[in-house]
Amino acid sequence: MDLDAFGELLTPRGQRALAEAAELAGTDPVAAATKLRRTYDAALTSAALTQAALRERAAAKFGADAAVMYFTPHGLEQSTRREVADHRARRMGAGRVIDACCGVGGDLLALARAGCEVDAVDLDPLTVAVASANADALGLAGRVRVRVGDAARVRPEEYDALFADPARRSGKGRTFDPMAYSPPWPVVLDLVARAPRACLKVAPGIPYEFIPEGAEAEWVSYKGEVKEATLWTGSQVGLARRATLLPGGHTLTATGVQAPVGPMGRYVYEPDGAAIRAHLVGEVAELIGGRLPDPMIAYITADEPGHTPWASGYEVDEVMPFSLKKLRAALRERRIGNVTIKKRASAIDIERLRADLRLSGENSVVIILTRILDKPSVIICNPLPPA
Repeated sequence: MDLDAFGELLTPRGQRALAEAAELAGTDPVAAATKLRRTYDAALTSAALTQAALRERAAAKFGADAAVMYFTPHGLEQSTRREVADHRARRMGAGRVIDACCGVGGDLLALARAGCEVDAVDLDPLTVAVASANADALGLAGRVRVRVGDAARVRPEEYDALFADPARRSGKGRTFDPMAYSPPWPVVLDLVARAPRACLKVAPGIPYEFIPEGAEAEWVSYKGEVKEATLWTGSQVGLARRATLLPGGHTLTATGVQAPVGPMGRYVYEPDGAAIRAHLVGEVAELIGGRLPDPMIAYITADEPGHTPWASGYEVDEVMPFSLKKLRAALRERRIGNVTIKKRASAIDIERLRADLRLSGENSVVIILTRILDKPSVIICNPLPPA
């Protein structure tokens, strides 16, 4: 979809084409295109079908808003889930914000809803047109101004706060190297340094050495899946490391506590990924009165059941040194036909192991592949009810 085709999509004729394309969602794509081509030209037909498909995909991130929003494939991939964007916007607070890499506008919409006045730039004219159309579609155009511009040329010192979500995809796919972000990491850090306050969205796997001195790093998990890391500078900074669970809004911060190391108990716990990324496993262990079976691996064990939203708990049935033969026999004895396999610090291929186990039976179980004091081990266990 090019800029002209998108502009046509916003006309009354284009809106009719888009509505018809939405009704054809889930049908044979060739038949859908053939039907639309009886009324519309090839460019508008393609734009309408593409947009209808993107809206369907976007519902997982944007909920009901997706039905009236506009997207590009890359923009949707980069977009933040609405619940996460809203959390960030609440932390940002009201004021004048410059969004230096706005994409299709998911974050600027959250900021505007939170009371911010947002100026936004993006290098791509189509993306800017999409972001502007999204502000119009959701009734936020009065709080948002979007223009084509280079993030490196914005002046964050003229605003109350900077928001930046540098692109983390290239022609070769997703990049995990901050130096390959767009704009590049040195440019991003210069913007942050000049801003009174800043909120910088980055990949959750960002190496700690890239976190600016004095910044707070927050890892955000949504329904058990780590979605992003956010770097905060300025007056909203709290402690150096923070983890947040959504949609519940639970927050865990670093206290410096070190988890003790000790033998496997009756229960084993897997900390949420945000707590692991934020190096807060010790804090989670303290919440449940637990210890680490291995000092280098993020599993926690305890003798009594503990309940916290920060960890999934399992009751231990058996712990054994890893042996395919012994594991297969143990599962056969328990009549296990369905197994959930988790692993950490194990090189075993899960799908190959699943096939090698040759499961047969009516029961289910969880097995955890890990190391315990440097010995490859397997924990056979059953889930505890969620906290």
